[in-house]
Amino acid sequence: MQVALPTADEGFDPYEAFTDADSAVGDVRDPYPAFAAAREQSPVHRIDPSEYGMPADSPPAFTIYGYDEANAVLRDAHGFSSKGYENYMGPVMGHTILEMDGAEHHRHRGLVAQAFRSKALERWETGLIAPLISDLIGEIETEGHAELVRDFTIRFPMKVIDRILGLPGDHYAWFLKRSFELISIMRNWDRAVAASGALREYLSPILDARRVDTEDDLISELVKAQIDGHTLSDDEILPFLLLLLPAGAETTYRSTGNLMFGLLSDPDQLAAVRDDRALVPQAIEEALRWEPPLVYIVRSATRDITVGGVDIPEGGQVVVNMGAANRDPRRWDRPDEFDIHREVHPHISFASGAHACLGMHLARMEMRIAVNQLLDRLPGLALDAGPDDDVHIHGMTFRSPTSLPVRFDAR
Repeated sequence: MQVALPTADEGFDPYEAFTDADSAVGDVRDPYPAFAAAREQSPVHRIDPSEYGMPADSPPAFTIYGYDEANAVLRDAHGFSSKGYENYMGPVMGHTILEMDGAEHHRHRGLVAQAFRSKALERWETGLIAPLISDLIGEIETEGHAELVRDFTIRFPMKVIDRILGLPGDHYAWFLKRSFELISIMRNWDRAVAASGALREYLSPILDARRVDTEDDLISELVKAQIDGHTLSDDEILPFLLLLLPAGAETTYRSTGNLMFGLLSDPDQLAAVRDDRALVPQAIEEALRWEPPLVYIVRSATRDITVGGVDIPEGGQVVVNMGAANRDPRRWDRPDEFDIHREVHPHISFASGAHACLGMHLARMEMRIAVNQLLDRLPGLALDAGPDDDVHIHGMTFRSPTSLPVRFDAR
């Protein structure tokens, strides 16, 4: 079956697009002191709904700042629902796993999870992801310098998604732009709806083709998935793909940038990881804890319930601040420090409970391959910030570095 190939978006600069979007939703350098002050007062706060862009007549709203309280909310799938996402993501993505609850969520997750089995991850690692990352590093390794955000971290995750979906051709710029437009629904509704339509128009014939003849890709795995005779319909697969494109790419780009910022900002820890690659997994977990790519997720109370001594009425909106929870001093000593040698305690950067991120193992794999290849291929890698460079992590809802200028020994 022939698939109409999308045209290129030559003028699209993903770096400018994402940094402009960050500014629109909260261009904040360091929100953590404010989070800590709020958490010290109480791990759970009642808030003004307008703080999060909700109408003034919205149900009562609360923010969770403490780890134990946040984890309790995320793990209580009966007391808290994620259905509210359908109000602002549903119009462009359709009915996704993000807003499913109960038996529907359990069935859907069981089917979709089959596409992320360990055997598939192993195939992707050696056959797709490692070679792709190697090619991207090959474009900069002879230069002796690079800006890792523009040249690497913002580029490889979307290319990975493109490859594992088995999409024809290399349409990185087109998919990245449509994905950016898709998740910017709060700023430009019409543009988001148009992006959704364009992506559906492109993906639908590919899905039709996989139903006739499966291949070795994620779309085929979704088509083949079944539990007790139940399979995924087109109306279930397409929304999942629309969710995967931005979620899988953006969070991984930000997570990898935060990890590299943490390492490059501390030459001793960078040297430790370079010399002992067994430290890479715990460096990844520490970076995810210290600076999660996404700070907030939202739930709503399905009944009157008490969290952290605060009564939340049925229908109350609950904003789980994962960034604050991951720096709770009741759980971590010196929580504001990036320290790859600290004792590892599970964080909630991928949420937890029934709605824990399905792609977390893929994201960790991508980060592991990326940091290992950067250290292997770019000897002497170090931060190269000039007097006019203000290298830092920023953002309120999404967080990642503004830039990562580096130098290394050119090959």
